[in-house]
Amino acid sequence: MQTNLLSQQFNAGSLAENSTACPANATICDGTSCVLPEDNFNQTLSVVLSTVLTIMLALVMFSMGCNVELKNFLGHIKRPWGIFVGFLCQFGIMPLTAFLLSLAFNILPIQAVVVLIMGCCPGGSASNVIAYWVEGDMDLSISMTTCSTLLAMGMMPLCLFIYTKMWTDSNAIVLPYNSIGLSLVALVIPVSFGIFVNHKWPSKAKIILKVGSIVGAVLIVVVAVVGGILYRGSWIISPKLWIIGTIFPAAGYSLGFFLARIAGLSWHRCRTVSLETGMQNTQLCSTIVQLSFTPEQLELMFTFPLLYSIFQLLFALLILGGYRLYRRHRIKTKTDVENTAQKEDSKSSGDKINGGFVSDEMK
Repeated sequence: MQTNLLSQQFNAGSLAENSTACPANATICDGTSCVLPEDNFNQTLSVVLSTVLTIMLALVMFSMGCNVELKNFLGHIKRPWGIFVGFLCQFGIMPLTAFLLSLAFNILPIQAVVVLIMGCCPGGSASNVIAYWVEGDMDLSISMTTCSTLLAMGMMPLCLFIYTKMWTDSNAIVLPYNSIGLSLVALVIPVSFGIFVNHKWPSKAKIILKVGSIVGAVLIVVVAVVGGILYRGSWIISPKLWIIGTIFPAAGYSLGFFLARIAGLSWHRCRTVSLETGMQNTQLCSTIVQLSFTPEQLELMFTFPLLYSIFQLLFALLILGGYRLYRRHRIKTKTDVENTAQKEDSKSSGDKINGGFVSDEMK
């Protein structure tokens, strides 16, 4: 959708400032992020991979549901303090951070709008997989993802209305409610089946969970690679967007963790809230961007959702690696302490058996 206000704000000087050489077959070559025409191979690949990835994602979410206890899940719904903290992070911290970053780096209005769209999106399903690997609270993770996707129906328009009006009319942004609804269905139905399997056959659920967690980790990487193939374009985009794409997910993870800790949540729930805050639904952001802007506007920020997706994955892997190293060090230290205690107990026991020290009073 073309907006007169945005078109007026992008004068020739702004485009020249962000321009560079683009491939000869680019449909847009006035800016730093060129848009290449989609060939038949890409169209076929997109359809096939979308179908395969959708099925795989459903299976992964089914396996994640196999780690959810119905009693604990309903407990989070009845006493939603953790969900409320996650809500403040998702629709409070992230949009505000996007707004402040856009102001701090003084980016073009169209670029600020796409950064804000990313900040207003709900949490992505990838956070559930990473939460499992860092031993987070899976019941809280699933409930937070479900609630944020559901609440996005109302919170996204509200946040965009508040934060984007200094750059554009919020009515110019098309929100694909059908995509949000499909995301919700694709999350709730497989997870519900997983919860049922865990309730009826807990031993089988553990096997499914182990397989699904590995498949999910692979799937996250595949999605990032596929995105780079399908959304081909010049990666020589504005340096400011590179910096924001790096800072934004890191800020989401950090601020989400600290707010959860201030709210008094346990450490494993803090890790969960952190991941739910920093990992956004980048596919939804890409859909909104493509529905809302003209090709001339897309060339200024077309690859930002993919850029954010890559950096949110990199930081999530760093968090996972750091936690695993911490766990290994902690277990090693704990084992050393236990071995020392056992040796001391054994020595004390040996003294008693062999007579040990006998005082004069006992002789």
